[in-house]
Amino acid sequence: MPLYEHVFIARQDISSAQVEGLVSSFTELLEKDGGKIVNTEYWGLKNLAYRIKKNRKGHYVMLNIDSPASSINELERNERISEDVLRYLTLRVEAHEEGPSIMDRGKKDRPIRDRDESYSVQTDNDETDNEVQESIEKPSNESINADDGDKDE
Repeated sequence: MPLYEHVFIARQDISSAQVEGLVSSFTELLEKDGGKIVNTEYWGLKNLAYRIKKNRKGHYVMLNIDSPASSINELERNERISEDVLRYLTLRVEAHEEGPSIMDRGKKDRPIRDRDESYSVQTDNDETDNEVQESIEKPSNESINADDGDKDE
């Protein structure tokens, strides 16, 4: 059977327990049609990029599904009918990712990008950094002329 990654966003008004109820009802629907949910990840209540149906936040849930296409169509039909589901997206994949998804991983588990290293603080030139900082803080003793010298009076 084909493999799918399915993400849906539920309204901010419902509780986490109600979101779990939605997931269980979708699971029953898929199992009735011969499919199964391999993995479920609740990503939490997150801000939306723009308002959807007067909501600024939503509960994000990702499902890894192993199911025929007809049961996916039925799942999406039920999500369109449900008032609690704001948006959904289903992608067909070759294989499910092992371990948690990128959204479920913590920031410490993510790989370091090249740009993060370029912004790191260098400690090799501490003396020159201190001299530059002192010259910025203390103005020079040179006086600045107030008149331009080009004025004819």
